[in-house]
Amino acid sequence: MSKIITTRRSFLQTSLLAGTAGGAALFGPWKHNRVYAASSDKPIRIGLTHDASGQFANSGQAERRGTEMAIAEFNEAGGVLGRKIETVWMDTETNPQTGTRVAERMINRENVHFLVGAIQSGVANAIGQVAQKYGCVYFNTNSSSPSESGKDCHRVKFVWDGNGENFSKASARSAVQTFGKRWFLIYNDYVWGQNTNAATKKVAMANGAEIAEEVAIPVGTRDWASVLLRIQQAKPDVVAAAVGGDDFKVMRQQVRDMKLDRKPAWMNNQQDWPDIYGLGHDAVFGVFGTTWYHYLDVPGAADFVKRYQERYPTTRINVPGNVTYNGYVAVRELLRAVQEVGSTDNLKIIKALEGRVMKADDRMQHHDAVIDAASHQVQQTIYLAQGNPKPRDESDYFEIISSADPESIRSDATRDCKLETYEATPSYDQG
Repeated sequence: MSKIITTRRSFLQTSLLAGTAGGAALFGPWKHNRVYAASSDKPIRIGLTHDASGQFANSGQAERRGTEMAIAEFNEAGGVLGRKIETVWMDTETNPQTGTRVAERMINRENVHFLVGAIQSGVANAIGQVAQKYGCVYFNTNSSSPSESGKDCHRVKFVWDGNGENFSKASARSAVQTFGKRWFLIYNDYVWGQNTNAATKKVAMANGAEIAEEVAIPVGTRDWASVLLRIQQAKPDVVAAAVGGDDFKVMRQQVRDMKLDRKPAWMNNQQDWPDIYGLGHDAVFGVFGTTWYHYLDVPGAADFVKRYQERYPTTRINVPGNVTYNGYVAVRELLRAVQEVGSTDNLKIIKALEGRVMKADDRMQHHDAVIDAASHQVQQTIYLAQGNPKPRDESDYFEIISSADPESIRSDATRDCKLETYEATPSYDQG
């Protein structure tokens, strides 16, 4: 069941609607162009679509800490346009059908101005379709399937994580040259895993790799013995894995138990911090990509970690990782755009975001980032990392070995992305 946190005021407003002459007719908008009178005492509402259950529950809650941290900092500084920012959260359960229901309710019953969140790419796609139907600006903070800024792009949707193609371009070319040409591919059998595996395969083969075997892994796999035995028998130079969430944790443990963690070489497309935190330093093997690490030597990183720890002193994950980081910088940029355009009008905000350049120092990365105007994906620094042989403390799992500038690993999403026109995108402003 979806969970919701809201305020007493919004609960009473929703209850009044539900009790009006049958109620149901008022849950949806009379038309898509909805404008209410704005006033300084009316909050700006952001719908948070973060998982609290399912495959990506840990990542969903890590993401939520980042988004809520950004919102709290704006509220402590006086809000935006003199208005408080208010959040409504619902659990999307790592389930696309739930994502659809949540997005519909957020827009039609909770009257949110914006939607933010999603880890699993199928969920993000579902939310994006609903958001485009009404014109509600949606920030997909952490879904990294290439399809999210490719064939499933939308005028209202902005994709904040690096995608599988970015990570593959950053890592696969050098992996062929460093470790060898015989590759074994494994991937989670849903949209992110499928599309990320395809991107990895394309880059690897373009650089001379030969694919020995390719195995789709059902979501929820807990016994990896049969797959790992196939890897032992195939004797590849490289195993390229596009596996995420709880499946990734289980896989890593069993790879280590079978002593396959050093040979063959492992290339994990992307390593989300919540998927590795708590497993111990020796669980980190292979080479993998990330967009951020708490020990990056860049302006602002140490202060961001300090503020996170002060705000969340009892959180199990006691330092922020890439998922929390993505949620934070995404919401911060959304609220800055609202402040700049002076309203919550969707089309004004979309135009302010398209092509937007974000400075490296401000984003706590090594290179400037840009929101691609043709696909709405944030093209940003991608870091390659490996396990840290000399950790400075118990949280220092990664050793960053390189950083790739956005242009060198830019995704080709515009091949498949066809953004709706401004005229075909409904006007949406909750006032």
